[in-house]
Amino acid sequence: MSEDHVYLPSETRPVVVKQQHLEYLDDLRESGETNMFGAGRYVEEEFEISRSMARVILSYWMETFGKEKR
Repeated sequence: MSEDHVYLPSETRPVVVKQQHLEYLDDLRESGETNMFGAGRYVEEEFEISRSMARVILSYWMETFGKEKR
């Protein structure tokens, strides 16, 4: 799958974003270990994915954080 086509604008969940990614980011935020603007590096390492994929995941998490429906 090309990384150029994994992000769809709006709140549609990109195909690369899994529930485990969102839960990981929720837990990371709760831990206070890092500012969430720096969380992409953590996602890269935790899930062994590319920087661009991590950015897609983090961007989606930030856009939907606190919203009832993700």
